Amino acid sequence: MKRPVLALARRWAVACCTVLGTSSLCHAAPGELSEAQRSLAAAPFTLVAPFPAGGPVDTLARMLANGLSERYKQAAIVDNRTGANGNIGIEAVKRAAPTGHTLLVVPAGNLTINPTLMPRLGYDVEADFSPVASLAKAPNVLAVNPAVPARSIRELIALSQAHPGTLSYATPGVGSGLHLAGELFKQQSGADLLHVAYKGSPPALNDVLGGTVPVIVGNLPTLLPHIQQGKLRALAVTDPVRAPLLPEVPTLAEAGVNGVAVTSWYGVMAPKGTPEAVRTQLATDISQILNTPANKAQLEKQGLVVWITAGAAFGDVIRKETATWLPVIKSRKIEAQ
Repeated sequence: MKRPVLALARRWAVACCTVLGTSSLCHAAPGELSEAQRSLAAAPFTLVAPFPAGGPVDTLARMLANGLSERYKQAAIVDNRTGANGNIGIEAVKRAAPTGHTLLVVPAGNLTINPTLMPRLGYDVEADFSPVASLAKAPNVLAVNPAVPARSIRELIALSQAHPGTLSYATPGVGSGLHLAGELFKQQSGADLLHVAYKGSPPALNDVLGGTVPVIVGNLPTLLPHIQQGKLRALAVTDPVRAPLLPEVPTLAEAGVNGVAVTSWYGVMAPKGTPEAVRTQLATDISQILNTPANKAQLEKQGLVVWITAGAAFGDVIRKETATWLPVIKSRKIEAQ
């Protein structure tokens, strides 16, 4: 009776490796593959990135797509379904089958800011989605055009107060996490800065580089190349600790402005009803994919740090940050446009 059993085991191992390739899953003994792993290996993946190609959301989505495809030997595509500040892509995932094969790669603001800012959204974070895992985070940077006569945060605050109503700062849009970070900075520091909202980071950055707007609040991956080339002067980061790629730039707390610890982060959500076991397996896969030396190095060059918080703990992060931004939105009278 032993020979048939061994033959069956060998056939299972061959089938497993045909589906899963040379990943660690391939080396599992018969019966060791979980039901979630077998389910994920059964169909292609679509990762919806609801913003244009080229930014951190797209970079992370493509990294995950490549990793999942290699791991499960299934096609994995990135769908840059843009429009309506990300809402079109988000609603598409909301309507997808809850199998773990359609996933949303999204920045924090769509989960923690828009539900307060846009009460008529076509989705409800709690009711329509289940958290899988956070992916990565990056500090935000407060920077100026080099022509601005301020070489520190204190000098910028003093300059803005000496010329009230004349200094402005650019962000990718009203209600973006960067806009709220700027308003929180104003609230905590007393700086007199006017907000100028753009439709995305590229036009905001272009106007600051060109000198039309003197100040910008942006995330590190977007601003880093221009800081390194001397086209922008970084005055502070909003993270609690200094950025490894900008070790000489102080945090806002070090510069004397407390209460503005704001980080840009990105995560993965699944349609509501996706089995917990599948989401747990996906979180494990995501952690292993992003923590490969090559992927970590690629992200770090862009100013991103791998940051994995999975399942219910990730859901707690979303709820806590939503509660943090609500009073800022109300007190600063920020309204969607």
